[in-house]
Amino acid sequence: MARWCVLLVFFAPSTLRAQPREYQIKAAFVYNFAQFVLWPETAFTNATQPFQIGILGENPFGKALEETVKGEAIKGHPITVVESSHIEKLSGCQIIFVSKSAAAHPDDIFQKLDSRPVLTVSEDPDFIQHGGIINLYRDGAKIHFEINPDAAEKSGLKLGSELLSVGKVVHPTPTSK
Repeated sequence: MARWCVLLVFFAPSTLRAQPREYQIKAAFVYNFAQFVLWPETAFTNATQPFQIGILGENPFGKALEETVKGEAIKGHPITVVESSHIEKLSGCQIIFVSKSAAAHPDDIFQKLDSRPVLTVSEDPDFIQHGGIINLYRDGAKIHFEINPDAAEKSGLKLGSELLSVGKVVHPTPTSK
């Protein structure tokens, strides 16, 4: 919990002056999510493989996500950011941020991910209901997130208690198709 507070305080002064502030904060959230998730060994082909954060669809972050993760590593894996409008091109990613432009077809996305160990993150209000793991949302001027631990478990990911205690845990009801 303290790490989240320090992060938000650290980013607050610079983000208040810079625009778009919202996506600088969301970039910091995405980076921190990576630190509080345990991926199975099968998520990496070797010890030097980069930790990849994919952006599916239009990139709402601009350079904010790349600047946030520049020079950082997750458990010894240097972080890289990959962008694509095709889910297949993000197959090596450990995190995939599904932008609003790509969130219109969630069933296709989750079918192609096929329960692989990928942390899916979006800002689409229906994302969790369709099987996403983390959804970022605004409440007034603040950014919050909700977590679907059932979807994380299905993907073979273990969410840290620090993450679960800060986010809003939701257990969506299955939708009929």
